[in-house]
Amino acid sequence: MLRVGLTGGVGAGKSTVATRLAEHGAVVVDADRIAREVVEPGTDGLAELVAAFGEDILTPSGALDRQALAAKAFASDEARRTLNAITHPRIGARTAELIGEAAPDAVVVHDVPLLVEGGLAPYYHVVVVVDAPVETRVRRLVSARGMAEEDARARIAAQATEADRRAVADVWLDNGGHQDAVLSEVDSLWADRLVPFEANIRLHRPRASSSPRLVPYDPGWPAQAARALARLRAAVGDRVLRIDHLGSTSVPGLLAKDVLDLQITVDSLDRADEIADALTAAGFPRAAGDWWDVAQDDAGTWPKRFHYGADPRRAVNLHVRSIQTPAWRLALLFAEWLRQNPAERDAYAAVKEGLADAHAHDGSVDLYAEEKQGWVDAAFRRAEDWAARTGWTPEA
Repeated sequence: MLRVGLTGGVGAGKSTVATRLAEHGAVVVDADRIAREVVEPGTDGLAELVAAFGEDILTPSGALDRQALAAKAFASDEARRTLNAITHPRIGARTAELIGEAAPDAVVVHDVPLLVEGGLAPYYHVVVVVDAPVETRVRRLVSARGMAEEDARARIAAQATEADRRAVADVWLDNGGHQDAVLSEVDSLWADRLVPFEANIRLHRPRASSSPRLVPYDPGWPAQAARALARLRAAVGDRVLRIDHLGSTSVPGLLAKDVLDLQITVDSLDRADEIADALTAAGFPRAAGDWWDVAQDDAGTWPKRFHYGADPRRAVNLHVRSIQTPAWRLALLFAEWLRQNPAERDAYAAVKEGLADAHAHDGSVDLYAEEKQGWVDAAFRRAEDWAARTGWTPEA
């Protein structure tokens, strides 16, 4: 299934987006609703809260008095840890239960107000952030929820910053204007990204071939790569040696295809095969067939594994290379050499641009890559000379 993390600041209108996604067929799992459910009257969660904080956290009818609980639970770090120890495992278990009940081809939207604060972004295929200007949010909280303006501003200030949310956002929805505008964006998100993304993972559907098309360097590429790397680390943990962003999109100022090249380095190709299913589940299906790099030591080829990003709006090439060949190091060296040598970067750009023009109507990048390889092979030798002169080695 496709896991979508939905978040946004208080008053941004996140529920509007969640409701629309549910209308399209998404399975919406609401973290706030679950948090209330696990401490309803008669639950062991509420009983444990009463045992920890006293009978005076209850209303006369026996329900939880949230303000009374907050006054006690947030009075000290120890009290807050007690609260979290009681509620978090129950919320987690109920969340897992609801997600587990979803169909294998479902798009599950997890509505989580504190997604950013909790460091949860890497565990979703897509993170959607709903935002609105602060003054709009304050006005909504005052008019719709009856909150005092001072309290509304304090609530907003206590949450994650816009910069923090932008760092994890794959999709940024501005809900500060007319509701129809954001609903239209949600409709497009569902049809053009979420539904095909789910199908691409489930069916191991590869990205369609296309002619090489170069675009100017995008300053947003490093942040996009960082999000993908975080998802990969969450998927494979300590079973790999390193994970890196490399290739042309990692070189500031270099023309590139709008495809992120990422590399996982493993101790053996057996390890690469071991983590293949985890990578697929994380949104990076393994490509069929045999894959290799052109050997630079006259040994023919260096075998590797190859995965691709299933997100139709964020193309990724994921190379899984073993330390049993030099290819992993050479890929890191080439990118760093280009970053440190602007003249070589510009020469490479000129070669790429000429070949892209020559193969603009091929319908694939095969001949483009094949003809580029001669320049790259010679560049590898110059890069190795540079590494010897400077003492470069891959950073740990």
